[in-house]
Amino acid sequence: MSMFKWEVVDPAPGEPVAPNQRLPWGRTVGLGAQHVVAMFGATFVFPLVMGLDPNLAIMFSGLCTIGFLLICANKVPSYLGTSASFVAGVAAIRTQGGDSADVTGAILVAGLVLAAIGVAVHFAGSGLIHKLLPPAVTGAVVMLIGFNLAPVVAGTYWPQDQWIALATAAFMVCASVLLPGFWSRIAVFLALIFGYVVSVLADKVFGPITSVLPTGPEAVEHDRVSWAGVKAADWIGFPSGDLADGVSVVHGPSFSMTFILLVLPGVIALIAENTGHVKAVAEMTGDDLDPYMGRAIGADGAATAFASLFGGSPTTTYAENIGVMGATKVYSTAAYYVAGIVAILLGLCPKFGAIVNATPGGVLGGITVVLYGMIGLVGAKIWVENRVDFGNPVNMVGLAAGLIAGIGGVTLKVTDDFELGGIALGTILVIVFFHAVKGRTAEATSGEVTKRL
Repeated sequence: MSMFKWEVVDPAPGEPVAPNQRLPWGRTVGLGAQHVVAMFGATFVFPLVMGLDPNLAIMFSGLCTIGFLLICANKVPSYLGTSASFVAGVAAIRTQGGDSADVTGAILVAGLVLAAIGVAVHFAGSGLIHKLLPPAVTGAVVMLIGFNLAPVVAGTYWPQDQWIALATAAFMVCASVLLPGFWSRIAVFLALIFGYVVSVLADKVFGPITSVLPTGPEAVEHDRVSWAGVKAADWIGFPSGDLADGVSVVHGPSFSMTFILLVLPGVIALIAENTGHVKAVAEMTGDDLDPYMGRAIGADGAATAFASLFGGSPTTTYAENIGVMGATKVYSTAAYYVAGIVAILLGLCPKFGAIVNATPGGVLGGITVVLYGMIGLVGAKIWVENRVDFGNPVNMVGLAAGLIAGIGGVTLKVTDDFELGGIALGTILVIVFFHAVKGRTAEATSGEVTKRL
């Protein structure tokens, strides 16, 4: 049977719709649009904070979602939005003088590595992941990726408009927890709209603000919201123009081993995300998706490499869309094809991209101060859900040095032209130190190390 033939069903309220089924096209289109709204906020916020083009990211999220569904033979309903796992590595690249071509080149290599791991998992089984990257290690790497971003918020976005940032952060926290159902899952999108509106009102009531912009070291007077670019943008067209660092929006990658090492830890986070998301979808649908675990990981890696080849943002399967499926019990892959097509059409609207690019720095400060913290706490969530025992010195001591090195920005100079630092060094220390001592669990637990701790 063709992958593009779905059994049309009209279930009673509360009855699920399987991946190989669909509702009538009218309702399917509505659900597809709902998936776009769910992924929308994070998918264009993360390109903004990485210095890449959100319009291109939205367009490639649609293309990559369709590619993911095809590779997974329509068995794993998921949406591929922009990944947050590389944000810290990208910030480190830019701190060291790299431009957007260096960023996309490093991410492209990381995508190819993830794709290769997916192929290995497909043939060797998912046990390969659990042996190399047990929950203790995965949680530590995800945590240091998130918390490593704290200086980016404090030094780049928050100072542009601290009061708008504080108001936006407060709204996002409240919306995430207090709003019902679907609305809480699009809290990022709602917070962006809230911050946008408050910024416009602040311009009218208080006038321009004087603050330091990312483009220069000097504080300058400027409006919080400028729509000059929106007025000049076309309604229809391919993403074009230049990014803030002068690199073309659509560009080819540049490769540097130093920069590649800075983003490779993000691969570990993506493995954890994809594994968790496939298991979550399997639990909801009742299908055995273990045979498709390698395909899902490999498809995400291929999608990340494909998008980066043209200057797009890295991708990952989105928990927001899995949440939509949990709420609606509609697991039809047809809805995801619709979502992908809608995202592609949005990406072909330059005026939409200009509106996104006009997002005030204070609004990004409020959103990122919450999002980056959440990324870090996902690492702690992995520990809790897998009952990682920190009474065991293998976990306590084996992870400690890597966490401090990664979060604190410790560097190790290897040669005059090459050094390891931050996330790259932290990840290496976490993996090496953990595996160096993991076989001595029983001995260490009863030994002097435990007594000293």
